[in-house]
Amino acid sequence: MLSRASKYAILSTLFLAEHSSVENKISVKVISESIDVPSPFLAKLFQQLVRGNIISSTKGPHGGFYLSEKNGKKNVCDIIENIDGVNKLNNCFLGLNECNSENPCPVHFIVEPFKNSIMGKFRDKTIIEFAQEISEKGRVLTLKDISPAIDKKSL
Repeated sequence: MLSRASKYAILSTLFLAEHSSVENKISVKVISESIDVPSPFLAKLFQQLVRGNIISSTKGPHGGFYLSEKNGKKNVCDIIENIDGVNKLNNCFLGLNECNSENPCPVHFIVEPFKNSIMGKFRDKTIIEFAQEISEKGRVLTLKDISPAIDKKSL
């Protein structure tokens, strides 16, 4: 349902919400290493997110990226719409061109309530609220493998 770009944009924006401020700006390199997202790809996403007023940036020796108070009031749907456009949220789960309630794909009525529920939660909760939940509940914000190493000899 979401593109890799949207997933990376959501992860990195939530990382900024949790770790940055106007006084504490973070570089793309630090963020990409922290959440294990390719730096050049993240830099391009950040340009788009800045243009869409999802995140903020400052240039110069003390520059970097951060979330302003205004940015923090945006929601996850704003991020997805900025990266993938509005239609991405309405696309058919199976990728069919003509899929809606009048002309449903085989899984339309199974997926539609699930999709509506997720998108409702993405619209109802601000980026700051997601970040607070991450801090309070210890959620994971990285693509790195954090599972303990398995001893191959014991297999």
